[in-house]
Amino acid sequence: MKPSPTELYKPQVKICGLTSAAEAAACAELGADAIGCVFFPGSPRHLSDGLARNICRALPAEVAKVGVFVNESYDRVMQKVERCGLTAVQLHGRESPDLVQALMNQPLAVIKALFAAGAPGLSEARKYRASAFLVECGAGVLPGGNALTWDWRRARTISKTYPVILAGGLSPDNVSEAMAACLPAAVDVSSGVEKAPGIKDLARVRAFLDAVSACASEKYLPRVF
Repeated sequence: MKPSPTELYKPQVKICGLTSAAEAAACAELGADAIGCVFFPGSPRHLSDGLARNICRALPAEVAKVGVFVNESYDRVMQKVERCGLTAVQLHGRESPDLVQALMNQPLAVIKALFAAGAPGLSEARKYRASAFLVECGAGVLPGGNALTWDWRRARTISKTYPVILAGGLSPDNVSEAMAACLPAAVDVSSGVEKAPGIKDLARVRAFLDAVSACASEKYLPRVF
């Protein structure tokens, strides 16, 4: 349902790379709409099934529990969904349109990553039927944003047509600028609100959420989570 003309609407916020159930619950209490659990073994934020399950169980029902995967099979993704209680999956590699479609047939939000400086590129959105696209730079060593800022205006070509989650180098200091450049449905932050990889700074999380709220407008944006 679209908001009324007098209702302020702001992008949703996903806090990604949690490694503690207590920190995840604190982020949700501060107002996060989604919490990301990373299942990529090469990440310093990689979780075991047991820890991911504890994180998901610590969250309120209305907060999305997002599993982040890189080039995993359908069976592997669904195994994690069932074991950990995920409500959404984020595919952050070169997954096929067929895999995205298969996961869309499940009761899940399915987010496909597209990259301004990698593959699949921004022009490939039309190949996928996903709930939303996470758009970031794609440069660097790891599949994620690598804390690199980039020209967020490039994501506007996608956000005009599809629900977009903007990521890549976001922080409390620049998220307002990034949202103005792209008009995303949601924003995704990890290292920009951390003390160390996987350890969130709750003061920075609060500042990030406050910065997003300060940019609320009467423009309609689709909900992702």
